[in-house]
Order: sequence, then C-alpha cells, then structure tokens
Amino acid sequence: MKKNDAFRVLGAACLLALGAAILPAGQVMAQEFPAKPIKFVVPFPPGSGTDTSARYFGKKLAELTGQSVIVENKPGANGFIAVRAVLSAPADGYTVFVGSNSTLAVNVALFKTLPYDPVSDLAPLTMMMRAPALLITPASGPHATLKDLITAAKAQPDKLDYGAGSAGYQLMAELFNDTAGVQTHHVPFKGASEAITAVVSGTVPMAFADITGAYELVKGGKLRALAVASERRVPALPNVPTAAEAGLPGFTAYTWVAAMVAVKTPKAEADKLAALLSKIETLPETREFYERLGAEVMRGGPEEMRTFQNAEIRLWKRIATKAKVEQQ
Repeated sequence: MKKNDAFRVLGAACLLALGAAILPAGQVMAQEFPAKPIKFVVPFPPGSGTDTSARYFGKKLAELTGQSVIVENKPGANGFIAVRAVLSAPADGYTVFVGSNSTLAVNVALFKTLPYDPVSDLAPLTMMMRAPALLITPASGPHATLKDLITAAKAQPDKLDYGAGSAGYQLMAELFNDTAGVQTHHVPFKGASEAITAVVSGTVPMAFADITGAYELVKGGKLRALAVASERRVPALPNVPTAAEAGLPGFTAYTWVAAMVAVKTPKAEADKLAALLSKIETLPETREFYERLGAEVMRGGPEEMRTFQNAEIRLWKRIATKAKVEQQ
C-alpha cells in the first residue's frame, strides 16, 4: 500500500471513530437497550393475578435479554402508590408498570380525581392476559350455590359483605348486584390476595377473584367457586358452572393485565420493550402457562392496547353510573 493510501485509510477510520463518539446519547442507549436490570412495578401484593403475570413475563424477558428483571410490589391506595413510583422514576424504559383493569381503566370510573391519568401519563406496551372472574365463598360457608347466595342477599339487603382487593373487583360486584337485583356491602382490601385470604378464613362471605389467584385454593378445596363469569366453562375448573348455568344469565366479567411505561419514555426503548413482550406472548409455553391457570393470552401491541383500554374505560364508566356508585 502506498504511503498516501495508508494515510487516507487511517483518516477514514479516525472519522468513523469520531462519528461514533459524537452520536447522541439517546441513540447509543437505544442500540444497547437493555443494558441493565429492568424493574416491573406491580400495584398489588405477591400472589395476585397481576403479580403472577409480572413474574412470568419478567422471567421470560430475562431469558430473552440476558438482563435480570426485578418485580417490585407496591400495593395499596388503589394502585396510586405503584403508579406514582413509575412516574417518578427516570423515563428510560427500565421501569415498567404491570397494571390491571382496575388501575388502567376502572379507577377512572370510581374517582372524581386521580393523581394520575392512565391514558395521558402512561404509554401502552402490550396486553398480557385476561381471565374470567370467579365468585368465591368459604369452602364450608352456608352458600352452596349461586342461587343460595342471591336468596340470602335478597333477604338481608346491604348485610352480605363482599371483599374487593381493587376498584376492578368492586365494580364487578356492583355489576353483580345490578344483574341479580341485590344489594351487598363493600369491604375493601389492599389487594386481591388479601381479599381471597379473607374469604378462605370466613372473614367475608364472598368475593370476586381472578382465576390465576384463586385456582389452586379452589382446586385444593379451600375455597368454593359458585360460578365463573364467562361465556363458557373454564377447562382448568370444568366443574364450576358459568354464571348463566348457575342461574344468572348475562353476567360476565374479566380481569386483565397489561404493561405500560411512563409516557415520556423514548420511543426507541418503548418500541424495543413492546417487541420483546409481544414475542413472549407468541411463545407456546405462554399459552400453556395461562391455560393451566384458567386464563388466556391477550395479544396486541401499543395501538391495540390503547384502543382496548379506552373501550374498557367507557364500559366501566357506564356500569358505575348505572349502578349509582358514588365517586370517591
């Protein structure tokens, strides 16, 4: 190689190196993302259906990226604490909110003012799962069937307590009240798992729970499931009738889980997360995991998630108005 040619090659290499050095920091981050552990913030305690999804997706995300995923439970205050933690963290894609129908839709119907806006403050990544609600009672409780419970509720209006671990379960119960023509009394809990535990112990005589959180207890005989609020029976609990089969036609209610980030998160990082989570949804083991729990995978990226979320907000606003639920 001639001397002048050698200088030209060396000069070109230096320019390439200099160009890489002055790339905007955001572009370098996008190329390397994720370069450190990711945190999943869950607004409910361990053992809830939302927590179960966060831990499953977290494990799979760690396998795909080689980065650990930490699940941080921040229950209480109707999910406000968890959302606040996400919005106060750096909007860099490393803090993900794994929320449910209550925090991402139902709260809008139940509160006059919220310390966050689930649409304008949070950007959708993907839907994760949905599961029909179970109407559960203590295994040794006096209500052997759904008709028994409705009869008892009609005999003593506003005397039969129901536990609710979130706003979503509260509105499910209000929908049940409206459909069955009864009036039951709301007893709040910090999370779904606490409400389920209260039913197991007999502290409250009934509650609505998602199958992912109550399945093992029903299967093990520690809870009695009077009905599943879906159009058809769930293969995981084939002996539990649908609400229609149990004598309450027209009553369906689902819980769902989705992932979101702070709206200020750079698009490159949000898009990468959305693609990774969507990939997890397509895995055969993901479908099998949820089927074992009586749930199903919900597929859909950011646009589908936002459309679905807005439809849910409209639905629960309508139900809250019809049931005359006083906003908090």
